[in-house]
Amino acid sequence: MPGRKVVVEADGGARGNPGPAGYGAVVRDAVSGEVLAERSESIGVATNNVAEYRGLIAGLEAARETGAAGVEVRMDSKLVVEQMAGRWQIKNPGLRPLAAQAAGLVRKFDSVTYTWIPRERNRHADALANAAMDLAAGKVPQAARDSAAEPIAATPAGATGRAEAHEVAAQGSTAKSSWEPRPAETATRLLLLRHGETEYTARGRYSGRGDVPLSDRGLAQAGATARRVAGLVDSVAAVVSSPLSRCTSMAGIVAGGLGGVPVVVEPDLIECDFGEWEGRTFAEVRERWPAELDAWLASPAVAPPGGESFVQVGTRVSRAMAKLLAGYPGETLVVVSHVSPVKIALRDALAATDAFLHRLYLDPAGLSILDIWPDGGMAVRTVNDTAHLTGI
Repeated sequence: MPGRKVVVEADGGARGNPGPAGYGAVVRDAVSGEVLAERSESIGVATNNVAEYRGLIAGLEAARETGAAGVEVRMDSKLVVEQMAGRWQIKNPGLRPLAAQAAGLVRKFDSVTYTWIPRERNRHADALANAAMDLAAGKVPQAARDSAAEPIAATPAGATGRAEAHEVAAQGSTAKSSWEPRPAETATRLLLLRHGETEYTARGRYSGRGDVPLSDRGLAQAGATARRVAGLVDSVAAVVSSPLSRCTSMAGIVAGGLGGVPVVVEPDLIECDFGEWEGRTFAEVRERWPAELDAWLASPAVAPPGGESFVQVGTRVSRAMAKLLAGYPGETLVVVSHVSPVKIALRDALAATDAFLHRLYLDPAGLSILDIWPDGGMAVRTVNDTAHLTGI
């Protein structure tokens, strides 16, 4: 509808600041109040402010899809409202790329205004954000129930995690953090494995979507890892793998060592897309893309040229974890993936900051163990264990 004016209600938050984070956004017709679109997404570990900006961006993108000419943004984040209105400076360098992205979207409308509202008037977006935070924290959505919400527009293709988040939002968020001990037998246990060595691994080259196979040493590491895993667990429901051959090969070897348990390929566990940096060393990237590398190291929202940001990888990992928890409650799984997805899973479980991603070292065929309970509780039992690789 040409000339349509809409209201964007947006919110975001994190459980821990930083912690498991997500956002929600609702687009309404400014006259009728009809809900035209919803957006909700888990974004891994982030701060409240980052999640709030991501909610704003998603809301503006959704408003653009409706063909709106004018937008009134309503948020209960005083910081985002004042910064986007130009009244407050953006002192946090981590927020500047997000503010710039939002400003680029603003320029596509005839007019955009910003209004601060109290949280109780932002309940719809707040519920969506809380649902996304639950998913980021590993809480499995319950079965959907009929919602009394206003009519919702058809879900556009590519809307990540929105349906699951809406189901949880309809029920409200009741998760509470607790240090109370939980029985191990009720947890879903994940044995997280980085794949074995490849030619790129040995030479210190960025290895993302390129399908580089395991080297002879990597195959030997896979065999040793299979023996280690078989000695650690009584039963495994499945070996879940990235679709790349360096993972599926190792997954097959591990599954064979467990008596032939099924291997399940999970596309969301694929490695980060390093774009133009694929196959290059850190030194080569530093020489050719110094500014881009600095920006990438400074913010998980920045992607390598032609590649994928860690925020985007985090969205995939959260989605994959939710699938595993829903499909294998209380079971033990072996997960064979790559450096970035495993690091992000551990970062989220430990409620660590994004600096964790560049400070944690994961060896080829290193083993980490993570327990996740139905109420969202987590325990990291092992990180990058390589005792089984001695002598290889």
